[in-house]
Amino acid sequence: MYVCVCRAVTEKHIETAVLGGARRLRDLRVQLGVTEECGRCAKCAKQCLDGAIDQACSASLRPACSPTPFHLIQEAA
Repeated sequence: MYVCVCRAVTEKHIETAVLGGARRLRDLRVQLGVTEECGRCAKCAKQCLDGAIDQACSASLRPACSPTPFHLIQEAA
């Protein structure tokens, strides 16, 4: 979905910016130009930013793989 029509910024652009370190609306303004023209996108951009941050944080808390039981590690050694 387009968040900022003036700058053709989509939710995906905001998600990518968050993965690149964006944490504030000001960061999106600098990186993507969001809110620089008419400013109507500010509320939606902030909501998308918050959602992307939440998603990125929850993804980083998930384990990369299932833990291996310790007794299986000892048997392999």
